[in-house]
Amino acid sequence: MKFLPTVIAFTLLVMKSRAADPLPSWNDTAPKQAIIAFVDKTTKEGTPRFVPIPERIAVFDNDGTLWSEQPMYFQAFYIFDRIKQMAPQHPEWKDKEPFDSVLKGDLKSALAGGEHALLEMVMATHAGMTTEEFEKSVTDWLATAKHPKTGKPFTAMAYQPMLELLAYLRANGFKTFIVSGDGIEFMRPGTEKVYGIPPEQVIGSSIKAGYELRDGKPVIVIL
Repeated sequence: MKFLPTVIAFTLLVMKSRAADPLPSWNDTAPKQAIIAFVDKTTKEGTPRFVPIPERIAVFDNDGTLWSEQPMYFQAFYIFDRIKQMAPQHPEWKDKEPFDSVLKGDLKSALAGGEHALLEMVMATHAGMTTEEFEKSVTDWLATAKHPKTGKPFTAMAYQPMLELLAYLRANGFKTFIVSGDGIEFMRPGTEKVYGIPPEQVIGSSIKAGYELRDGKPVIVIL
């Protein structure tokens, strides 16, 4: 028992050290030191590299930067699940590639057609939905879909060091953005929950859309 005060003191010291470290998951190497030095220099008023708060902007890619992109882009998993969900209304897909391979679970063959095949699947699963319907579809998918390798929700596949970096930058007055080749409609429903980045600060690829009246109400429809 005489060692208990020492153990408690050591535990408190470790906790204090971790609290003082803005990037606890980062190894104490050159990249971490460079980030902290950059934030110090740009937020210290009166120094040559000082940046006023309205001008502090940090931009990140998404796939492979903020969350995993393996074994493939997460939006592709959403597309494949949509194909399986819509298959009963499209019996012709059983005799048509790349849809037949998706339904058989042969994702390698489904993607063998490259960007053309992926675009065909995007149009087949996205076109005709209003932007509100698409947002709900993605939100519902993110709430239940699991990564095939880890078994974790896709929303839990963000990199912890990057989450710490985002929080560190925001705590020092930086506004964080995502600029990605991902579909903007796919990213925006989840970025605030996963990264703390609101939809209006997310820039991505966009599918052609048009204005329609449905049941007397104006809507934007994916074409």
